Amino acid sequence: MRLTTTAIMKGYGLAFVILALLLTLSGRAFSQTIIVLGDKKTTKLDLVVGKSVIFKSSQEIKSASIADPEIAECVSLSPSEIYVVAKAPGATRLIISQAGKAMFTYDLTVAYDIAGLKQKLNEMLPDENNIQVTATNKSLTLSGRVSSTVKLSQALAIAEGFAPKGGINNLLEVAGVHQVMLEVRVAEMSKSLGQKLGFNFAYTNGQDFALTHLAQLTSFDSATAGGPLGIAVSSAVNALFRFKKGNSTWTNFIDALKEDGLVHVLAEPTLIALSGQSANFLAGGEFPIPVPQGLGTVGIEYKSFGVGLTFTPIVLDDKKINIKVSPEVSQLDYSIGINIIEGLPVPGITTRRASTTVELGDGQSFGIAGLLQDSTRNAISKYPFLGEMPVLGALFRSSDYQRSETELIIIVTPHIVKPLDMAKQSLPTDYYVEPNAWEFYGLGLLEGRSKPLSPVATGELDGEFGHAVPMP
Repeated sequence: MRLTTTAIMKGYGLAFVILALLLTLSGRAFSQTIIVLGDKKTTKLDLVVGKSVIFKSSQEIKSASIADPEIAECVSLSPSEIYVVAKAPGATRLIISQAGKAMFTYDLTVAYDIAGLKQKLNEMLPDENNIQVTATNKSLTLSGRVSSTVKLSQALAIAEGFAPKGGINNLLEVAGVHQVMLEVRVAEMSKSLGQKLGFNFAYTNGQDFALTHLAQLTSFDSATAGGPLGIAVSSAVNALFRFKKGNSTWTNFIDALKEDGLVHVLAEPTLIALSGQSANFLAGGEFPIPVPQGLGTVGIEYKSFGVGLTFTPIVLDDKKINIKVSPEVSQLDYSIGINIIEGLPVPGITTRRASTTVELGDGQSFGIAGLLQDSTRNAISKYPFLGEMPVLGALFRSSDYQRSETELIIIVTPHIVKPLDMAKQSLPTDYYVEPNAWEFYGLGLLEGRSKPLSPVATGELDGEFGHAVPMP
């Protein structure tokens, strides 16, 4: 930016009025840096973003220019005064020429208000004495150590008031332990009730016959040698009876069944993760899914199922943990499966999952309950008219009733943990003594005779010992 004498004179009135108004409003509280142009031709000057400086001269200023007007800007106040304001961090050069052909050069370095930020950090976070603030070109750098993640967030929020969010380099470390162990208990109770009642009959008289096969209990197969009278019998048939008179034969096939089921699932996974990192657990398995790839080829993909858990902990301080938990319980269900390639069945998956974020103290627990499922299924297959008759209609229909109830509860307990000193830990195998030949074959011992883990301390008693007895 370059100002000539003419431009200086034109802007003199407006700029002087504005500066005078600012000086009047701020009064004595307004502190302005003033630099008098002297004999020193080149100098360096450090400025703070948003602050300004006034250059005064004993002679008329002919021109003033700034190499990068995005960093700083100069305004003429009078023929002998220049007002320079810092706009953005960076480095630039200011050149001032006097009427007497004297020229003054200033290397301006503009940075954020480090002193103000340090003062504000000291006021808002008086206990955090290990925070260092430095200026690096166009950014602020916070380094050192803070006591917790909460204090880290507060320090960054304060710094954003002095520099934009992208202009802050966070090199702060969080003191303390950053490992979280999560104890999870997944308990599921599932009850099921099933009732079936179906009838099929077969009638034969020489070459004459009649056959029903509701619910596929029976089917006619002349090539079946093992079935009675060429009838293939389903494995669902659990009872049958036959009446024969002369050449006539009447055979009844019955599917009558009542089932009660109880499933108990308990998983207790324990996971450890660093603060801010995710960990996952799966107790179940994977089943293959055929996927057509084109040109007659088939690929295989695997889908997981079982009891799964994903959690992401954040240690706020030495007594508080923020944790996001996503548990999931899934199981295979062939009733909702499909056939995709040449009749190959692919099961579906029934899934129950939850996701929540909570804050807990070290060792506190929270539970996820209410994951209930109650389903009822009724199916009746019958012949028209015949199956609708009272009493006798039961012989011409097949009934299937199923009901299932499931309840799932998940309890989560986080702990802040430290690494173990292995030298001070004992393992179950530390107490195992391998038996010798005599102990194994002669005495039938699976473990050898126990040995002391450490030498027995020996010593002598100093002076009298035992209980006191009154003298006669």
